[in-house]
Amino acid sequence: MVIEDARISRETTGATPGRRSVLVGLVGRGIQLSRTPVMHETEGFGQNLNYVYRLLDVAEMADDPGIETIVNAAELCGFAGLNVTYPYKVEVIDCLNSLSDAASAVGAVNTVVFRDGGRFGHNTDLWGFSENFRCNMGDARRSAVLLLGAGGAGAAVAQALAELHVEKLMISDTDASKAAALAEALNLRHGAGKAVAVDDLEQAANEADGVVNATPVGMTNLPGLPLPESFIRPEMWVADIVYFPLETELLRVARLRGCRTLSGAGMAVFQAVRAFELFTGLTPDVERMEAAFAAFEEATPT
Repeated sequence: MVIEDARISRETTGATPGRRSVLVGLVGRGIQLSRTPVMHETEGFGQNLNYVYRLLDVAEMADDPGIETIVNAAELCGFAGLNVTYPYKVEVIDCLNSLSDAASAVGAVNTVVFRDGGRFGHNTDLWGFSENFRCNMGDARRSAVLLLGAGGAGAAVAQALAELHVEKLMISDTDASKAAALAEALNLRHGAGKAVAVDDLEQAANEADGVVNATPVGMTNLPGLPLPESFIRPEMWVADIVYFPLETELLRVARLRGCRTLSGAGMAVFQAVRAFELFTGLTPDVERMEAAFAAFEEATPT
């Protein structure tokens, strides 16, 4: 079975009789270090719910059954919804009935809600990045910003940066066609000249006020830098959406070179806040979810 014994049971979860039960999960590849489950389950307990969050990691399965099979199985097992991460944020759209405005704008889904026999796709990455940036980097110059990565996460960050009034967004990806397609989509939505695909990374970095890494490079299982160290200038700011490790190699190098830095922790918390609200219809306590994230960081070496 794709999802074996996933239904909530009092024997396996310590569920309290009389409380509303909510079963959700995260589907992706290589997600065992995710801090999303502890944030959700801590908040669920705080909201007096029997709240269970499962990891559906295809890297731990004998075979990759495909996102459609996983979504079907989750719905059949009574999940209220799923968070979706690499590599399924775009592919999952074909499994859904409708998309939110944010998901439509981004062209990627990271949250699926099962409700009234329908499957509704949302993108909380967009708001998560925007809120993290506004809270921690709101006064940063953004005449020109270099975005590394044009995949599902990159598309959410690109839309967020456009809404944060970046004047010129330069997009780089190892697949040049992805960067070009994302730039075109942004220009159609926000006006000509808002975004441009770039292939000369050094020139773009020299022009940029800031750099955002939206690639998986820097994750624990994919260490390294997404651009050469020499391209990082002390006067630029540097942000990363990766949050394990909390300080990626990019952020470490940028910090040592005197750059202002922004980790992926805030984005991880804020996207989880919005997803919890979508799954439950309840208003989450942001500070409690931030504390759960921080506690995980203290308990788990990176």
